[in-house]
Amino acid sequence: MVFTLAVRIIANRESAEEVTIDVFHDLWRKAFGYDPADGSVLGWIMNQARCRAIDRVRFEKRKKRNNTYPDSLLPTTDIVDPQQATIFKEESGRLETALDELTPHERHAIEAAFFSELTYAEVAQRLNQPLGTVKTRIRSGPEQTSRRTWKEEAR
Repeated sequence: MVFTLAVRIIANRESAEEVTIDVFHDLWRKAFGYDPADGSVLGWIMNQARCRAIDRVRFEKRKKRNNTYPDSLLPTTDIVDPQQATIFKEESGRLETALDELTPHERHAIEAAFFSELTYAEVAQRLNQPLGTVKTRIRSGPEQTSRRTWKEEAR
């Protein structure tokens, strides 16, 4: 049932097989999180499968977009409008500043997830770290940067 749902959502057999494996792996690790008050086991499993399949579809769409990010974070095409070029340069500077404030572990996880457009599971595999650790670093990095910026502005 999980595989069938994944195939219907993703429309790709190989990706659906990967999603099915990922779903059952996560279910095995998170079985303690099931609460009978929230519905049946089958409903819980199918919801996990649905969410994972939708994530895969989104990931595949992102992958199809141009995925070249030079070190300087400059655009891959020339910006003709000077105002747009200025805005892009300012935003790139802010992004570099924010990335510089992260710990190396947070920065590696965030760059892999957003600039390489990897899923959290793929980032965890690439960095050889537990999935939960990667998720925490990706979530905590921007929070820590925001707190530091807020404290500096308050001074």
